[in-house]
Amino acid sequence: MDLVLDAADRHLLTPYVYPAGWPEGEPCRQLLSLFVITNLGALTLYLLFGTLSYYFIFDHELKKHPQFLENQVRREISYALRSLPWISVPTVALFFAEVRGYSKLYDNIEDSPYGWSGVFLSMLSFLFFTDMGIYWIHRALHHKLLYKHFHKPHHVWKIATPFASHAFHPVDGFMQSLPYHVYPFLFPLHKVTYLGLYIFVNVWTISIHDGDYRVPRFLQHIINGSAHHTDHHLYFDYNYGQYFTLWDKIGGSYKSPTAFEGKGPHDYLRKLREK
Repeated sequence: MDLVLDAADRHLLTPYVYPAGWPEGEPCRQLLSLFVITNLGALTLYLLFGTLSYYFIFDHELKKHPQFLENQVRREISYALRSLPWISVPTVALFFAEVRGYSKLYDNIEDSPYGWSGVFLSMLSFLFFTDMGIYWIHRALHHKLLYKHFHKPHHVWKIATPFASHAFHPVDGFMQSLPYHVYPFLFPLHKVTYLGLYIFVNVWTISIHDGDYRVPRFLQHIINGSAHHTDHHLYFDYNYGQYFTLWDKIGGSYKSPTAFEGKGPHDYLRKLREK
């Protein structure tokens, strides 16, 4: 995140916002800047990609499903906009630790002992590490002691739209994002790669709520896509994973998506029309 902070300081904050005597490296200034940047970034990613997905990918026929709620899109957006600032508070604390040099993020390819191959391997390990972490955190949030307090608001959306992607209780939203932030404190990761992966995970979160179940046949039971996550919203105890189905298969929570078996929400709507 220091790349974004440096760019903001250089082009906007130092020349136009902060007093000349307030140093860029001063902790209070960094925390304030990170809070604003994190919120603006999250809001932009959510509204930009959520809107694009909603208008160009999401099948609006799903809004006719009996479990689609009245004014649902407005309610999803409203809930997300209320939650994002609170989610950003502990997130900013972790970004601050990164900026202060406590993580293993590095600037140059030469700083990696494995060069470019290390960059590509770190991308893969990031995906598998975070997928594992989110699986177990997500599954824990379904425990009866936690579910009603933190995760239940996200399951209000049985037939989700892309705007449901960030409509979490703040504790729920932060906990499921924690593996993304923990990774660079444990493993070396290029700063630009980390920034790209941060954008990717937000877009992916939107994509698994977009109601588009098309996946190449040979990947249907490997990639945890929208079809899998739709069944998670509908049937509760299945498909906790984020990118892959690996941990659901290991943990015994994998369910073949009903959409792949002719029993999904679109099939239900078709049968209603036929009646």
